[in-house]
Amino acid sequence: MHDTLTHPLDDPDIDPSDIAAQAADDIAQLTGVDHHDIAVTLGSGWGKAAELIGETVATVPATGVTGFSRPALEGHVGTLRSIRTADGRSVLVIGARTHYYEGHGVRRVVHSVRTAAAAGATIMVLTNGAGGIRESWRAGQPVLISDHINLTADSPLEGATFVDLTDLYAKRLRDIARSVDPTLDEGVYTQFRGPHYETPAEVQMAKRIGGDIVGMSTALEAIAAREAGMEVLGFSLITNLAAGIQRTPLSHAEVIEAGRRAEPVISSLLARVIEAL
Repeated sequence: MHDTLTHPLDDPDIDPSDIAAQAADDIAQLTGVDHHDIAVTLGSGWGKAAELIGETVATVPATGVTGFSRPALEGHVGTLRSIRTADGRSVLVIGARTHYYEGHGVRRVVHSVRTAAAAGATIMVLTNGAGGIRESWRAGQPVLISDHINLTADSPLEGATFVDLTDLYAKRLRDIARSVDPTLDEGVYTQFRGPHYETPAEVQMAKRIGGDIVGMSTALEAIAAREAGMEVLGFSLITNLAAGIQRTPLSHAEVIEAGRRAEPVISSLLARVIEAL
């Protein structure tokens, strides 16, 4: 219902924070929950975590909330869920991610993050399925994001808005995650524009400039989360080794299948990490 030319975020004269505030009001009305403490975006392979975080209070279709677009990708469920943890905190679970490659503009890519902040969340957990550059990693392995390289040539910040990204993926939160699972490795996420997978040469470029993970999401969302004052925790599920590292051709079906196999383990991990935050 929000994929028409009249989408509110497509109007350059409208402040995206105003649309996020409207969306947060919609969520409060639709879920009956006035305030959320933590928000989680569930990327490919992470969907089952919602079942393990706590008790679901309400589930609403994302397209019923101001500014949200219908997900274009299989593996993204298109709902917003309010979950109450055992210790009484409210978690907003976002199963509706708009990817940069869909061509809707950065405002719509980061709208879910800005909405989460407007709903009260002070921690933003961003998850994705991605390609791994390190040969020691295996398909189905979760890794923490320690930093990112944004190769989209774009930003969610508008005008003379200067935001420090020194500790964007908060060390405090990564330390908490490692207290839950000391075996967690970490690496630098590199966001490409997509939707095509990277060439072997592009993967080698990412490696040379300091990247360990390649994908098509997360970096722009993380910047918007920091602008909104949230702490960010990032997780990548390594669904495959990247082009040229892996010797067989890449496919989206492979990504989905790796996520399906890993889902029980990584979902349990994510639920335990959120409980510890």
